[in-house]
Amino acid sequence: MDKQKLIEKTTETLRPFETLNLIDTLQHLTVQKVFSHPVILITIIAIFFFGVIKRSKTVLLSLFALVCFAVIVRYALPAPGDDLSMSSLLPFIGGGMVIGCVVIYFSFIKHD
Repeated sequence: MDKQKLIEKTTETLRPFETLNLIDTLQHLTVQKVFSHPVILITIIAIFFFGVIKRSKTVLLSLFALVCFAVIVRYALPAPGDDLSMSSLLPFIGGGMVIGCVVIYFSFIKHD
């Protein structure tokens, strides 16, 4: 019985991290909401300063890719209830290509 309660509690705790909930959150996320939540802001700033101080291209490129991906998901995916069409996929594909090209350029092509 205790095992079943633990499983139910874990399921209820992890429910906000389902894919649909994450996409819905990213679609309704605004810059004002991000900067009003201090934990997110402090985490991003800490990772940024760690990457700058250690001069870690990997950390900075990962942070860049994560932030850009969140922006692309916010603006490129259609609103809930709308169909996914080719015109809504083109910005997503283009943005993904730009992010990939920047990461590949700074990771493999440009050397220190």
